[in-house]
Amino acid sequence: MTSGPPIAKRVPVERTRHDDTVVDSYGWLRNREDPDTLAYLEAENRWTEEQLAHTDALQGKLFEEIKSRIQETDLSVPVRRRGWWYYTRTEEGKQYPSHWRKRVSEADTAHAPAEDTPEQLLLDQNAEAGTSDFFSVGVLDVSTDTALLAWSADRAGDEVYELRFRDLSTGEELPDVVPGTHYGSAWAADNRTFFYVKPDETQRPYQLWRHQLGTPATSDVLVFEERDERFFLGVGTTKDDQFILLHVGSKTTDEIWYIRADDPTGDFTVVQPREQDVEYGIEHHGDRFFVVTNVDGAEDFKLMEAPDTAPGRANWVDVIPHRPGVKLGGIDVFTDHLVLFERSEGLRKIRVRRLSDGDEHEIDQPEAVSTASGGSAEFDTRVMRYGYTSMVTPSSVFDYDLDTRERVLLKQQPVLGGYDPELYATERQWATAPDGTRVPISLVYRKDRPSGGPALLYGYGSYEASMDPGFSSIRLSLLDRGFVFAIAHIRGGGEMGRRWYLDGKLLHKRNTFTDFVAAAEHLVAEGWTTPAQLAIRGGSAGGLLMGAVANERPDLFGAVVAEVPFVDALNTILDPTLPLTVTEWEEWGNPVESADVYAYMKSYAPYENVEAKDYPAMLVTAGLNDPRVSYWEPAKFVAALRVTKTDTNRLLLKTEMGAGHMGPSGRYDAWREEAMVLAFVLDTFAIAE
Repeated sequence: MTSGPPIAKRVPVERTRHDDTVVDSYGWLRNREDPDTLAYLEAENRWTEEQLAHTDALQGKLFEEIKSRIQETDLSVPVRRRGWWYYTRTEEGKQYPSHWRKRVSEADTAHAPAEDTPEQLLLDQNAEAGTSDFFSVGVLDVSTDTALLAWSADRAGDEVYELRFRDLSTGEELPDVVPGTHYGSAWAADNRTFFYVKPDETQRPYQLWRHQLGTPATSDVLVFEERDERFFLGVGTTKDDQFILLHVGSKTTDEIWYIRADDPTGDFTVVQPREQDVEYGIEHHGDRFFVVTNVDGAEDFKLMEAPDTAPGRANWVDVIPHRPGVKLGGIDVFTDHLVLFERSEGLRKIRVRRLSDGDEHEIDQPEAVSTASGGSAEFDTRVMRYGYTSMVTPSSVFDYDLDTRERVLLKQQPVLGGYDPELYATERQWATAPDGTRVPISLVYRKDRPSGGPALLYGYGSYEASMDPGFSSIRLSLLDRGFVFAIAHIRGGGEMGRRWYLDGKLLHKRNTFTDFVAAAEHLVAEGWTTPAQLAIRGGSAGGLLMGAVANERPDLFGAVVAEVPFVDALNTILDPTLPLTVTEWEEWGNPVESADVYAYMKSYAPYENVEAKDYPAMLVTAGLNDPRVSYWEPAKFVAALRVTKTDTNRLLLKTEMGAGHMGPSGRYDAWREEAMVLAFVLDTFAIAE
């Protein structure tokens, strides 16, 4: 037993910006080489383990509950592509999935391969992971002739991958090995040329390289390098395999280059040179590119087209004009149809447009509060694959005939143990923010739940990411203990269209926090819960949200879970040498150049605003190898809270010493981590069963 929580040493260092001097006592934690850094993190881990030791039985029970609802040995719905059916398999007792395929045959149904068709193993992640504490696949890309597999793996959690190639006829690895790669890949039509992406020292993907099979990586050709640190680089192919696309994008600006897939050594041609705040994405169809863009003031985006021989903006012609309030999030293309993925009234919707005559229809969904997303791997088909879920309906996969509108349910995520959706209810409510804005909240709960019980409110609210209502079998462990689970669809996210995002970023960022507080106050005012029984949870940028609202309204919450939280936001955004900082200036603002941005960020950055007052019980997590939110951010935040706050509530820091931003990579390890989080919340609220 330790004598008390760890107290980090204080090494005061002054920071002066815009005539403002601040003393940072815990900046030394940035130095991983300082033995005191790892010693402090390990001491915090021991303290967390000790403080939660009495919940070991509860954690074990929760883990078994989570595991018992999941069909551990399972198959994904097979996807048809280039004469094969592709699917993944999970097996009981194994941490990772394996990837398989079957040849298309006459014995197949329209939606799945015949059961007795021989299967071929592409990649077994369990075998490749071996004894690694962490394992994650980045690229998994089959060549156009279906004979080769390009795949990459990260064994540390730092999102830097080693790229390899496999002969699928023999299962043997080719000698080609490329270290230090990132996400993004594209096979050329010759099935010998492969394009991949490399990151710089700040983890920004900035270079496109071309590899020729059978040659060493040292002979690879640098095709493109993006020097503007605001821009990320990615590569892929059009759905019809005709073009390879190089995408260069910042948070607010896009530029796309292309070459024909059968001319891999040719020069890339720009579609439209970058213009600040002009966003666009393209897909190929026939002799044209479809363009989804916000040009000409189309805040919620519109659809245009241009000939593939001259695709510049001067030749863009409207196909579907801008419709304010209906956000066009993307498209999918088929031989005879165009599918539009839209968002309106806070919900995702799918619209089908027949290309021959422009006839349109929306795919009906059975529940009002639901999420629909779709796509299909094949181009020459009239059947679209799409997914559907709500907070009471497990994830379901459908095939949808774009002409007849016939819908076939292929699979619904099994929930073992007798899950009865009739026992639960979901609904949407609206909170009112201080400026009068109505903020949607999605809720799910057991119908027999008494009012005023415990609640967990989740939030994110950044990067236009939408936290759509969906099903989670893990969540049942809370619902069956009387919790209401709620998602606050706050500004900064994308749930209500582009304006919703714009009103929650840069110098409007505080709307994210006040929206969340309004959602919490609504739950209390409407009798769903009380402050003492209200837990809140968020990760990454949502962890910044947790820190900000805990600083501003600690009286409103009984427990806070902040996972890999971006809580030292100002110090990070002030340092352009850190991963992702420069590109983040278009999301948060540039406090290096702007005194106004500096003052605004300082007013809400959680680490800057820790005060001597009572705080709720808090569980904070970190990943030592996290390339997105560095481990020292949560560590500094906890260190400051530890010596400043005036209450005796638990403050716990749990650092994954061999993982990154996404936490443990294996599914059983992830379930144990979730059981620990749930046990912390339940124990804080004195719910022991």
